[in-house]
Amino acid sequence: MQSSDTFSFEIQQARRFEKNYFLYHTNLNDALSHVHAAGQILEKGNNNFLSVLGEQEFERIHNHLSRYEALLSSLNNDLPIDQQNRIEIELREHGSEMVTMAKELVAQERSTVKSLLTVSKRIPIFFLVVLILLITYFAVFMVRQILWPMGRMMEATERISAGDFTPMLPKRKYNDEFSSLAIAMNHMMIQLVQREEALVQSHKLRAIGTLTAGIAHELNNPLNNIVLTASMFKEDYDTLEVEERFDMLNDLVNESDRAQRIIRNLLDYARESKIESVSVDLQGTIRETLRLAGNQIALSKIKVNFTPSDTLPHVLGDRQQLIQVFLNIILNALDATLKNGSLTISIQISKNRDYVRTEFADTGTGIPEEKLSSIFDPFFTTKPEGKGTGLGLSVSQSIIKKHGGNISVVSEVNKGTTISVSLPTAMIPADLSETGSDD
Repeated sequence: MQSSDTFSFEIQQARRFEKNYFLYHTNLNDALSHVHAAGQILEKGNNNFLSVLGEQEFERIHNHLSRYEALLSSLNNDLPIDQQNRIEIELREHGSEMVTMAKELVAQERSTVKSLLTVSKRIPIFFLVVLILLITYFAVFMVRQILWPMGRMMEATERISAGDFTPMLPKRKYNDEFSSLAIAMNHMMIQLVQREEALVQSHKLRAIGTLTAGIAHELNNPLNNIVLTASMFKEDYDTLEVEERFDMLNDLVNESDRAQRIIRNLLDYARESKIESVSVDLQGTIRETLRLAGNQIALSKIKVNFTPSDTLPHVLGDRQQLIQVFLNIILNALDATLKNGSLTISIQISKNRDYVRTEFADTGTGIPEEKLSSIFDPFFTTKPEGKGTGLGLSVSQSIIKKHGGNISVVSEVNKGTTISVSLPTAMIPADLSETGSDD
């Protein structure tokens, strides 16, 4: 466009000096100089002018310029007037054509530049649209190739944490990094299942061994006593006094009762007894349990503190089984507490009112920390030999778990033990006529 403007300027200057010549017979050389400059511009910008004008128009403007220059060169003051007039007329024709074509060339160039500017303004919008499409494509690609498989892996890990070791099935026809990860996770789940089965089997064998050893140990003492007493009774029957015979028979009965009690506790531990869940007044149940243990409390000379609450909700459970649990806990506390000690029973409700927690805190000898993890194991006891079977807390834990509750122990040696029993509250109105609800 710059060349077109310069070419048009040189042509117009040549025409101006041409007119000066015919008016004042001056500036002919200046006109020739500008025509020559216009010709050089046309030659230098040959390719550019051809691309805009086309070969035919370019040849036409070149011919006009050459003829115009030739006519200017032929002028001089010695020519006749009529010949100068003919040259003047022809110069005007060629000059007018060149000016018109130069103006058209400039206008065409400006139009081309304007079109290019318009296109250049649209190019960013086009690239923006293309960029949005590319971003959308890559987002979909990332979701399908990375995020979706990662989500699938996370679901698999959640299944594994929940105990579901079902292998992951392939979702694609080709393998990628996630396929290798899925294969590794499937292998891991197979190994976990195998190890879990081996661990369960090992625990079963260990439990059977512990149970068998406990039964053998617990039954061995009363059976030995029965055998020894019966043998002595048989051998010395004729020499024994009636009172001695009665004492030996009484020993046989007591040892038999002891063996029977061990078997009964074992059956209570192993039996899947049915729970009849009803709305139970927990405070009335504890009062009844304290009445059942009244003689033991009086003999042990231990102070029992129990303060009832008027706003305590009922719990959902089996009344007789709960009495069995509370009685086991109270008797254990009495055995572990020295004379003039105390047992404090308190009841609290959780913040969301869905559980009621009963705490039995004694001031007894406590349980060593290394033994706390074993107190719910069958046949484990901290009592002296012959004082307990080690099944009381195991049975109690089983009953509380069947009620949907929880039992826990906190203890410190020489300071006491606190056993907490949490039970779900009854979501139905309590029966006002229920036995044991009289306060």
